[in-house]
Amino acid sequence: MKLLLTSGGVTNPSIHSALVGLLGKPISECHALCVPTAQWGHPMSAPVSVRGFVAAEPRWRNFSGLGWASLGVLELTALPTVGAQRWVPWVEEADVLLVGGGDATYLCHWMRESGLADLLPSLPDKVWVGVSAGSMVMTPRIGTDFVEWPSAPDDRTLGVVDFSIFPHLDFFPTNTMADAERWAAEIGVPAYAIDEQTAIQVVDGSVEVISEGRWKTFGV
Repeated sequence: MKLLLTSGGVTNPSIHSALVGLLGKPISECHALCVPTAQWGHPMSAPVSVRGFVAAEPRWRNFSGLGWASLGVLELTALPTVGAQRWVPWVEEADVLLVGGGDATYLCHWMRESGLADLLPSLPDKVWVGVSAGSMVMTPRIGTDFVEWPSAPDDRTLGVVDFSIFPHLDFFPTNTMADAERWAAEIGVPAYAIDEQTAIQVVDGSVEVISEGRWKTFGV
């Protein structure tokens, strides 16, 4: 897959341009599937926040509200009960998966249980745009600070990329650069701290930071 891993979505012209480049056509011609699953694993999320994401409400103007040709919903917790013969074509026909935030370990669990994780290698031209946990799930570890799902066995995630992500730099009181440095010292893999104006693009193993804001690498 082509990955655009963000903290807060498509928040500036540089990230927007990168997204259009990955899609290969205007956003208005692209069909998107929203993946809200991570929200159910986080105590700060609720039905109203899921609704806001999938309904492209103003808060989500930098993500689901970008003006897609169509928006559908891919709820991973439902997929094991409907059968791959139904949902795999939905994914194959979409141009992009918009994967929202929440708890990355919960999202990881349901990506594996649903079969989506196994499908990803067969979708080299599909674009994955993550916000927060939707980006972190692609990393090998998220760090115990970011685990909110009580049933998570540990902080490991999919490991599609070989680096970890500290999101929302300077956005929350507990997401300072000092917090990121402490987190990076414990994570044990190369890592990036990124703010809401930063994204990490990964295509064919090539990693590029796209930013109009603040970011830092650790061991990269």
